[in-house]
Amino acid sequence: MARKKRIRLGILFGGRSAEHEVSLKSAVSVISALDTEIFDITAVGITPNGRFADADEVRKMLPEHLIERVRLPDAPESSLRQRFTLPAGKDRLFDPGDSFPEIFFPLLHGPYGEDGTIQGFLETADVPYIGCGVIASSVSMDKDFMKRLFMQAGLPVAPYRTVHSRNFFRNPETLKRSVSKELGYPMFCKPANMGSSIGVCKIHSEEEFIPSLKHSAQFDAKILVEKGLDARELECAILGNEAPEASVVGEIIPAHEFYDYDAKYISPDSRLEIPARIPGATSNKIRDLALRSFKAVEGSGLARIDFFLERRTQKVWINEINTMPGFTPISMYAKLWASSGIPFQQLVEKLVLLGKERFLERSNRKISTV
Repeated sequence: MARKKRIRLGILFGGRSAEHEVSLKSAVSVISALDTEIFDITAVGITPNGRFADADEVRKMLPEHLIERVRLPDAPESSLRQRFTLPAGKDRLFDPGDSFPEIFFPLLHGPYGEDGTIQGFLETADVPYIGCGVIASSVSMDKDFMKRLFMQAGLPVAPYRTVHSRNFFRNPETLKRSVSKELGYPMFCKPANMGSSIGVCKIHSEEEFIPSLKHSAQFDAKILVEKGLDARELECAILGNEAPEASVVGEIIPAHEFYDYDAKYISPDSRLEIPARIPGATSNKIRDLALRSFKAVEGSGLARIDFFLERRTQKVWINEINTMPGFTPISMYAKLWASSGIPFQQLVEKLVLLGKERFLERSNRKISTV
């Protein structure tokens, strides 16, 4: 029997974002876990200033023991861009004898990766990729627009206020009085376009309001100020295109007062409970809301939706959708699917098939009236 051809998978990682280090962790996790008998992996690093990394730079971005598992880019940025921008339909780009990846896995988090920019680049280059498209990635990265879409779709969103940094700095005291009256304490502030809890602050009192918003404003022009809820943090993973499926529901038990960057990636004391210890009816409601959220942003491939379950009222609120969730060893997305019966290797294979399916569907659209 002829040996099955390996899937040529390009892992895009790094990127021009405050979540650069998180992306490196995701790439290490994925490259470590993939079976090289099934996947022919090319490591495509992006430096913090947005350049494609050459082979030497990629070696510095990955642990030494992983280098033998991957192909390194054989050209600097200029040549790689030429490869990306071969005219659509040229056989060479997808020639079985070519080492160029047949599909890319953009393990990029935050701006310039999860916000539709790299997705637009790949679509312009006519290259298949895993995950949500330009629109879904863009509106989901911007938590202000994301919440507007959710509310338009009739989904439960906790009270919040969007603050433009320029308006905040003009008159912070006036804003503080207005938001304090509207939302009360505690509250949270966060950059509208960021993830991994970077720039997030819990505001306990009026004294903390202005310093906290100043901190969040370092990362984005828009700040979300959200009502603080006494709630459990629950998550659900989505997999699919036209007929997406929802995983079991998991719960995050953070090491700190809330699930901040340290609790997510550094502290060993944060715990995940999968499945979450919640009533079956609540689990079903969360899974339904997760699917509705995914469809509201026209998602494809994968996403993870985060929820709050208010302790006093047992009301479920949608926190946010992540169109490229973390793939670190402690990340929830893969763990949720493993608990739902899809192990990591099979999960990535499914994501590859979904990415190719979406690419073929897009390729079959007419681009001319002729």
